[in-house]
Amino acid sequence: MKNKIITLAICAMLFALPAEAQQPTKLSRIGLLDGGSASANAGRIAFRQGLCELGYVEGKNIVIEQRGAEGKLDRLPALAAELVRLKVDVIVTAGASGTGPAKEATTTIPIAMAQDGDPVATGVVASLARPGGNVTGLSTLSPELGGKRLELLKEIVPKLSRVAVFGTSTQLNNAQQLREVELAAKAFGVKL
Repeated sequence: MKNKIITLAICAMLFALPAEAQQPTKLSRIGLLDGGSASANAGRIAFRQGLCELGYVEGKNIVIEQRGAEGKLDRLPALAAELVRLKVDVIVTAGASGTGPAKEATTTIPIAMAQDGDPVATGVVASLARPGGNVTGLSTLSPELGGKRLELLKEIVPKLSRVAVFGTSTQLNNAQQLREVELAAKAFGVKL
């Protein structure tokens, strides 16, 4: 569902681009920026399928420039700058790690973020209701769900007494979720 929303948002941006006289064959260019691997994954496959369902065919009326940092996040600013040099029409970021570098690389190319934890706290957007600038998209900011998940687990396993929690402690969204899980654990008598 998220991929379809992002796909529709990108299509709306592409349709809003000014038409160039006597160049009906101009290919729209999408830049994909990801901190992970540039190889296909389920999200990118769904993204491409969504574009196809809307009549976009790679090489015919659209070009997708895909850049992945292969887990080396310090490479993202250079990859974002490369997409800007390629003059893509829109940059799509797959996760929070790419949104900041994309925003630093351009103030004019639209950026559609997908699954960004807390873009307000990281300064990527002014607010979720009115992002401002050239960045829009989806946030996964939902720290309260961590506590709710523990509550549901406790309902399913009433004798639950200990739970292990995994996450990257340096990511703001994960730290917020952990606080919510800690509150819920205390309320339910569960040791984390």
